Amino acid sequence: MNHLLSNVRSIISLYILLIISQQSLAQEWKNPANRYNNAYKKYIDASCPIPNDSIQHFVYFSRDRAAIQDHPLLNAPMFKGAQIMYSWKDLEPQKGQYNFSIIKEDYEYLAAHGKKLFVQLQDATFNPKYKAIPKYLMTAEYDGGAVLQYDEKGKPDGWVAKRWNENVRKRFALLLDAMGKELDGKIEGINLQETAIEVSNETAPGFSEETYINGLKTNMLALKKAFPISTTMLYANFVPGEWLPWNDKGYLQSLYQYGEEIGVGLGGPDLMVTRKGQLNNILAMMHEGDYTVPLGIAIQDGNYIGKTGADLDYNEAKDKGGISRENIVPLLHAFAKDFLKVDYMFWVNQKPYFEEDVLPCFSNE
Repeated sequence: MNHLLSNVRSIISLYILLIISQQSLAQEWKNPANRYNNAYKKYIDASCPIPNDSIQHFVYFSRDRAAIQDHPLLNAPMFKGAQIMYSWKDLEPQKGQYNFSIIKEDYEYLAAHGKKLFVQLQDATFNPKYKAIPKYLMTAEYDGGAVLQYDEKGKPDGWVAKRWNENVRKRFALLLDAMGKELDGKIEGINLQETAIEVSNETAPGFSEETYINGLKTNMLALKKAFPISTTMLYANFVPGEWLPWNDKGYLQSLYQYGEEIGVGLGGPDLMVTRKGQLNNILAMMHEGDYTVPLGIAIQDGNYIGKTGADLDYNEAKDKGGISRENIVPLLHAFAKDFLKVDYMFWVNQKPYFEEDVLPCFSNE
């Protein structure tokens, strides 16, 4: 009996030790998805005015190119110029017939005011009524050329060119080559749109994660070959089929590695310093890497108040700016400069935030 009681006591002791050990390990374990949650707090005390530094600051106008006329940036020394989006279909109205007159017009206007142009080449949209590709691509030869994207509720959310389709990519490379011959070395830089798309094999037969990544890399190489002088950049923020840090297939990492290898800069939209999605994907990729290529981050619609255009509870068209809002521009700048070590920042021309929050911070007066 005593022997039996001794064994029971030993088992109970081992069980207690096991529980204590597990509790200790649980306390020591840190969720990697939370590793950057508080990174922004280091920059809370950042204030205006923002000092001159090595970052190249541009104002992002999306497709509203007319807004650069007499814009305050023309008289703001700390801003190097404008970033403007041009759709593929506007630059190639007919197959093989290129027209870059609107880019040249904007380039010349900015140059006359001592400013530079950074081109964003559009092949995707966030409006189901608008396609950015030329009509000739919407044929069987190019498998329709583009496909609808769907938001998390299953509603159409825009179109994206079939970057994974070889025939579409060949036409895209020809466009880049033609652009480079006329614009390389003149414009400050050119970036391809974000890698984040809402597409799957179910909504787009022929699509696969692997062919998408390979297609992006092919476009990156074509971009670099076409623009060996001007800055080149891919907005690499998220990739279909992957969600870091838990579902890591190496896709996003491979894009950053490839960009470093061939000399294409990297970055993306939506500087969201408190949101896990961005912190664990694009921002982590930029922070943790050691790059020689340029890095860029865009502050886009909604970012001035911690929102994005993709948020279902946010409508940028109805956002008029709250009177009592906090100006987080100095925080965003400090985070981008120190935590991300970017070379470019693209500040969206969103009213009233740009005039009321950004410009006063970029004034040395």
